[in-house]
Amino acid sequence: MPTHAQSGAVPSDAQPDSLFKTVQALDTKLFDAYNQCDLKTFGSMIADDLEFYHDKTGLSVGKAPFIAAIKQNICGKVHRTLVPGSMEVYPLKGYGAVEIGVHRFTHPGRPQDGEGEAKFITLWQYKDGTWKVSRAISYDHESAAKDK
Repeated sequence: MPTHAQSGAVPSDAQPDSLFKTVQALDTKLFDAYNQCDLKTFGSMIADDLEFYHDKTGLSVGKAPFIAAIKQNICGKVHRTLVPGSMEVYPLKGYGAVEIGVHRFTHPGRPQDGEGEAKFITLWQYKDGTWKVSRAISYDHESAAKDK
């Protein structure tokens, strides 16, 4: 069972709720930095040995190439929001947590580019008192438009 979904399902005890709130805050901080092109904050939340899997671009290994791709392809071009009610959080004993959800992407200043949505899975590693993204999968990218 997930700790609970963002829609407000009641957890069975306080510990999972605490983990959910922690990961929710981490997601917010990470993507606020992503959306504002604050690469210093964004980079501080990414593990050096990151593995990022993307259904359209494949595998990216390491923090440096990932940050470079964000700088080149995302900064000022793409805005990410978490789809309300889609977030689930599960504990990973001795490691951290897994976050699962759906995110939506828009293109500021370029509404003609439309909106897109994708599912994601993020592994958050808790090590030496710090949470970092160690593995991420973004997949099932499609247009968010319902009409064609």
